[in-house]
Amino acid sequence: MPFILLNKPFRVLSQFTDAQGRDTLADKIDAVGTYPAGRLDYDSEGLLILTDDGRLQARISQPLNNLKKHYWVQIDGAASEENIVPLLAGVTLRDGQAKAESAALIDEPSDLWPRTPPIRYRKSVPTSWLDITISEGRNRQVRRMTAAAGIPTLRLIRHRIGPWSLDGLRPGESLVMETVQAWRAIEKFAG
Repeated sequence: MPFILLNKPFRVLSQFTDAQGRDTLADKIDAVGTYPAGRLDYDSEGLLILTDDGRLQARISQPLNNLKKHYWVQIDGAASEENIVPLLAGVTLRDGQAKAESAALIDEPSDLWPRTPPIRYRKSVPTSWLDITISEGRNRQVRRMTAAAGIPTLRLIRHRIGPWSLDGLRPGESLVMETVQAWRAIEKFAG
């Protein structure tokens, strides 16, 4: 039973088929019989977990299990601590309140890969980086939260889910482990 950590590249769907001909997981990995434990949007990058174990998939993706998801977020403009306050206090989205478990200003991650195509560059408008942690995972939640806080997201990279991270995985690369190892990691992490 495989358990796969994948660094999902930008503009790849978190599914195996697409009627519109866009890149999918099938273009990146051979993982017959596995399904994503949660999703990443087409225009988001980073850690995606795939498994064929339904119980493990639910343990990772269901918010009631409180397995935190960590994101590096490049935002439009120069951010300050003041911009983070609404993320931590909670913002109103069309599907209810949402708040970050944690949010902090960071330097651009040192081991970050270039995005293809790159984000737009404007000489007169700086960008900033945040590290945001959530335990939910609603549709485009982090992007909608930053927009509601007045700091729109330009680039979104999930770098950690619970005990697993992107460490050492470049875009399109994956790491396969046995499901029993994944269960041990999650139980140790939760314990």
